[in-house]
Amino acid sequence: MGLLSSVMGFFGFGLGTSIGLVAGYYMFIYFQPSDVKDPIVRPLVEQDSSSLSRLMPEIPLWVKNPDYDRIDWLNKFLETMWPYLDKAICKTVKNIAKPIIAEQIPKYKIDAVEFDTLTLGSLPPTFQGMKVYTTDDKELIMEPCMKWAGNPNITVSVKAFGLKATVQVIDLQVFVVPRITLKPLVPTFPCFAKIFVSLMEKPHVDFGLKLFGADTMAIPGLYRFVQETIKDQVANMYLWPKTLEVPIMDPVKAMKKPVGILHVKVLKAFKLKKKDLFGASDPYLKLKLTEDKLPSKKTTVKPSNLNPVWNEEFTFVVKDPESQALELVLYDWEKVGKHDKMGMNVVPLKELTPDESKEFTLEVLKNMDPNDTQNEKSRGQLVVELLYKPFKDDEAPKDVEDENAVQKAPDGTPEGGGLLVVMIHQAEDVEGKHHTNPYVRLLFRGEEKRTKHVKKNRDPRWDEEFQFMLEEPPVNDRIHVEVLSASSRIGLLHPKESLGYVDINLSDVVSNKRINAKYHLIDSKNGRVQIELQWRTSS
Repeated sequence: MGLLSSVMGFFGFGLGTSIGLVAGYYMFIYFQPSDVKDPIVRPLVEQDSSSLSRLMPEIPLWVKNPDYDRIDWLNKFLETMWPYLDKAICKTVKNIAKPIIAEQIPKYKIDAVEFDTLTLGSLPPTFQGMKVYTTDDKELIMEPCMKWAGNPNITVSVKAFGLKATVQVIDLQVFVVPRITLKPLVPTFPCFAKIFVSLMEKPHVDFGLKLFGADTMAIPGLYRFVQETIKDQVANMYLWPKTLEVPIMDPVKAMKKPVGILHVKVLKAFKLKKKDLFGASDPYLKLKLTEDKLPSKKTTVKPSNLNPVWNEEFTFVVKDPESQALELVLYDWEKVGKHDKMGMNVVPLKELTPDESKEFTLEVLKNMDPNDTQNEKSRGQLVVELLYKPFKDDEAPKDVEDENAVQKAPDGTPEGGGLLVVMIHQAEDVEGKHHTNPYVRLLFRGEEKRTKHVKKNRDPRWDEEFQFMLEEPPVNDRIHVEVLSASSRIGLLHPKESLGYVDINLSDVVSNKRINAKYHLIDSKNGRVQIELQWRTSS
């Protein structure tokens, strides 16, 4: 009887449930409530603050605060560059952390701390807006609002007492509003000497921490303790007005103005070392002031001469005679391939007495390392005459050259015309199908000029200068620059091939006086050529 009751009860439950579902479906489909009203449509300006917060919980700063500017371009830039920035930042973090860890682990009797994995994930930080302050001082102040809800994978292994523990950081969130100050602003690239970073409010930091596969942040009370500790520690170090100072360059040197002129007369050299196969050398000298970004100056080449006489004069602008030095590097000129370095020497300017000429006989050394035994070998001597003339009344003359200055055209330049100077510095990533022995060919107004060949080199350097005397400014002209490769073997099937070319419009050179840029080569996969162009006039 009990079994029969159970069976009847089961069938009764199933039948009742089915009937109820069917009845509910038909009531939902065929019976509509009659008291439904259309929603009230109201403009956003009429909504109260709580309603707006529910509608738009994440209003960017550039909408709420008119002082903040929208910087979507920066977010797009970070999104594109993030895979590369991720690798670069992680590499830098490892390099910085490695010596710090090595210094600290002996205090805690830890054998080793290593990064098993370190990646910032695929989600870049985003900037909600940026506020820029304008002051009368030589500084630039910016306050970006950064939010980063990333998916990093940071795994650190700690080894101690024969045991190994693995700690993993996941689900990182950082919301921070820093103040970044670039100062002082200086006329030397990158145009600021220091970076100062402060936090305008305590940062929000949230993350998960896995230890032995378990999320330790799930422990009651630990999450809030860790989060508040991090906030307090970071705030104590960098909350405004406290700052993190990052030096970029010495502001004193960056702001230094010229204080004098160094006159250099390269007299001669003797007993130079033989570099060529036939028992001679083709020496020339490069001269440069240390701490100066201007290109080196060089003497003429003296072919097949181990005792060359130059008697050539040069001038340099001096900014700090106490720290700067004249660097002299002797080369053996080669028609094909890289020029061989014969030796060098340096003359500190502090050894000179102002307004007094002094002659130096310098040993040609392999390098400036006093402990290098190869400097004991005789490589010859170099004779130069130096005269340092400081400016009077701390005023430099108006015609003192700077890093962007262009020399005047020589005497005899046509009136209304000038001298077009083309300097072929170097090329990068040039590659031929059959060989890569690059040289450069210039074509301008029917005149052709060529650099020397560099054998088997995808990143050749020439540093050769060519000049064109013109009756009028070349505002409507172009110069054709082509990188070619010539085979070093006689009778090869492919004796010459083009590695890429570029046509440069000279109107910008006439207006700017000087352009130094890298140009992408047409018909080349990744090739670029660096060319400096100058338009020199007599005025």
